[in-house]
Amino acid sequence: MASADIRRRFTVTGQVQGVGFRPFIFRLAEDLNLSGNVRNTPEGVVIEVQGQPRAVDQFARRLEAEQPPLARILRVTVQDRNAEDGAEGFSIKRSTGGAGHDVLISPDVATCPDCQAELFDKTNRRFLYPFTNCTNCGPRYTITRSVPYDRPNTSMGCFPLCPDCQREYDDPRDRRFHAQPNACPVCGPKVWLSDRSGMVVARRDEAMRKLAAVLLQGGIAAVKGLGGFHLVCDATSQEAVRELRLRKKRPHKPLAVMVPDMATARALAVISEAEEQWLAGSTRPIVLCEKSRGAPLAAAVAPDVDFVGLMLPYTPLHQVLFQRYGRLLSQERQNMPAALVMTSGNVSDEPICLGNREALARLTELADIFMFHNRDILIRTDDSVLRVLPETGETQYLRRARGFAPQPVFLAGKGPSVMGLGPELKCTLTLTKGDQAFVSQHLGDMQNIETLGFHHEMAEHFQDILQVEPELVVRDQHPNFLTTSLAQEMARKTGVAICPLQHHFAHAHAVLAENKHQGPALCLALDGTGFGTSQPNLGGGGSWSIWGGECLLVDTDTLRHERLAHFAEFSLPGGEAAVHEPWRLAQAMLWELDMEASGQDGSPPWPWLPQFEQASAFLPQILRKSLNCPLTSSCGRLFDAASAMLGLCLRMTYEGQAAILLERAQDLSIPIAEAAEYPCSLIKSSGTGRLETDQLPRELDTYSLFRGLLHDINAHESVPVIARRFHASLIIGLADMAAKFAKKHGLRHVALSGGVMQNLTFAQELPKALAERGLIPLTHKQLPPNDGCISLGQAAYGQRLLTLRGSCPI
Repeated sequence: MASADIRRRFTVTGQVQGVGFRPFIFRLAEDLNLSGNVRNTPEGVVIEVQGQPRAVDQFARRLEAEQPPLARILRVTVQDRNAEDGAEGFSIKRSTGGAGHDVLISPDVATCPDCQAELFDKTNRRFLYPFTNCTNCGPRYTITRSVPYDRPNTSMGCFPLCPDCQREYDDPRDRRFHAQPNACPVCGPKVWLSDRSGMVVARRDEAMRKLAAVLLQGGIAAVKGLGGFHLVCDATSQEAVRELRLRKKRPHKPLAVMVPDMATARALAVISEAEEQWLAGSTRPIVLCEKSRGAPLAAAVAPDVDFVGLMLPYTPLHQVLFQRYGRLLSQERQNMPAALVMTSGNVSDEPICLGNREALARLTELADIFMFHNRDILIRTDDSVLRVLPETGETQYLRRARGFAPQPVFLAGKGPSVMGLGPELKCTLTLTKGDQAFVSQHLGDMQNIETLGFHHEMAEHFQDILQVEPELVVRDQHPNFLTTSLAQEMARKTGVAICPLQHHFAHAHAVLAENKHQGPALCLALDGTGFGTSQPNLGGGGSWSIWGGECLLVDTDTLRHERLAHFAEFSLPGGEAAVHEPWRLAQAMLWELDMEASGQDGSPPWPWLPQFEQASAFLPQILRKSLNCPLTSSCGRLFDAASAMLGLCLRMTYEGQAAILLERAQDLSIPIAEAAEYPCSLIKSSGTGRLETDQLPRELDTYSLFRGLLHDINAHESVPVIARRFHASLIIGLADMAAKFAKKHGLRHVALSGGVMQNLTFAQELPKALAERGLIPLTHKQLPPNDGCISLGQAAYGQRLLTLRGSCPI
């Protein structure tokens, strides 16, 4: 020990395991001639260095400035230690386990350029090996069983390293130094091709060749990837795509397409610089891009929209498949792009398949051939979906999963651990730890036992990897959701306190939490349906109704919840049937406006009569008697009614289809301010029976808006103009309403949430209209505006509730 040597301990928390952090520390210490050690612990990466003071100070600076590309340092705690006699060299010590860790698990990362170069280098021992990876790329979250992130705690623990891979793993100067998924053709996972009976057809590279041939011939394959199985077919073949849709029972909903490179992507779509950064980056989500005119994609890929969801290969398996597929394609169909549909390997509404036996059992009727491998997927994870808003360049998430989960959302402050169980549709769950909210990947729709099982798996997994137990569980207010049953089961088993939160207030808390907003704010919560109460506050009893077009006041400090206004209510004739058949909603609106018969007052015939004449004739009877006709203030259902009234969508085959077709029909050349011709003002609530000026909640007069739409239909105005006027009038009506309430309550911030905010016109024009009125719009930046954000709102609300009250009654 030199006389002036000092010794310091650094405890680094964040995303610092599985990202090459310890090798980086080793090389940094060696470069500065420091002795000591580094190890993974439950508290984070613990480093002890000893040497000259100047070198130790440089180490501290460079530790954060030069961290590996995948690392994400949250905190560095420094402690002075007593220098040790005879300290020489720097070593990486064995990881230690224990409870109460402060480590972020890395999401899965797309193949890095170095590994991709090796993959196609014929002289490299990993030539065309589908599981090539290093410390800078490859699987992380989907193969991690527990922390610390070491090979025995991953699904790679059953693959002993061969001598060559072991040398790489042990060499601090190698980029595979302590790369836990490290493997090669000698010691690592293998691929094989099987038929529907499970019989092996081919192995290794021959399996990839035969798979490519099956796809080129119009076949459908189930391919095991990173977070589950994809169903794959030729995206340029109308027959293949139609057959996939028929088998998957998904007649119209857009399908994602994978292409080998940016050149092919540009041949299919108009791609901005920001979209290219997402497509070619390390996360590789599905990115919604504008279709190129004349692009050689099958029309059945995305028949309802002018966008196509594109993604680039994010695993070596995908890249090898495209190498083989592209070679065959160039021989048989010159000048055709290599483009493959890659959609979730499941029957509609079920979780994505994860295991080999599970896929054979569930996908036999969907796939002609199966590509398996023997690296277990521990955490099923769908592809993420996002888009870049053209006017602002902001990113809007539509589904947050692979590449992003389980990165936390950072909250405004620390609090107790709370679990939000999520809603029914587009469910996620959230578990908080300190000032971090860990939002799960997309789990699916909680409408079957399979998704319930997936939800239960993730609830246990999150508690295990974060090593916390929630003090409170927050569920949706709906009494019949599966998450409600799950909450009751948790309470019985563990005694944890349970608290309900109304759906749209959860939306508000979610977007406010993302923006770290503290205090009061307005929120426009605009979606399809959410179980609500007619009372303006959550506290009392009262009759129940279906909400969906809400102007709320939410104070995140005091937890004041007030329903200031809502869309004018109308009936859902047939209940759930009206959600799937928008013509029912249109006729209900007409009935409310005293138009019971088609062609009344010389108006054009209703567009649904040729298909639904008998049911339509019966509808007035159930409306008069209020038989299974719940009332709703839903914004989404208003879109559906307008879409049906214009003959765009009479029966939906997927959620949001009617609104998507209405959005697509707009004449976008008309500015919003000019197009807002239909009245849509704030009026006294018609449902209260009282007309005091300050009576709440008020109503947004969406009946007058619908009358304006009917007037244009009767005047034979074009559908594109009417669709544009509908969007514009509603946006201006909402913005004016928000401005009035903001002035009344002395507020400026207006949070925007709900599935309607996925409408591109609303996502761009509503924040703009609010800003023009001097308001500050708050939008989702890390989560989708749809119900995928609900669990975060529940958890943030619950954390504050515990802080205020200490407990919550069931």
